[in-house]
Amino acid sequence: MNSEQIIRELNFKAMRSSGPGGQHVNKTASKVEVSFNPKDSEGLSEREKTRVQDKLAKRITQDGNIVLQCGETRSQHRNKAIVIERLLHIIKQSLTVAKKRKKTKPSRSAVEKRIKAKKKNALKKSNRKPPKID
Repeated sequence: MNSEQIIRELNFKAMRSSGPGGQHVNKTASKVEVSFNPKDSEGLSEREKTRVQDKLAKRITQDGNIVLQCGETRSQHRNKAIVIERLLHIIKQSLTVAKKRKKTKPSRSAVEKRIKAKKKNALKKSNRKPPKID
């Protein structure tokens, strides 16, 4: 993954942000939307492209773009930096391969401890019941 190449391929769009801010919100376009097409990217290898497509299938639009927005701050530049950071983080996460789980069985002492606790709990509950009269 070539982060610098990916950043060059991003498409940015600025729009008016919602929320508090008074007249400032009505006048400035501080919210930033970024779109990235992993299929056409030169910053990803073919293997990485397929992995991103599979892992981020729910985030990819019908056009094949990953779209993120940020309107957290009043500064367009800070929002742009935040949204770039988020996008790169999402892509890096999708590229990481999870380790295979090694099957293990509990130790003998752990099994005995669990059974002992179960018996103790069962005894406690049976002592709460009224005695049986035959």
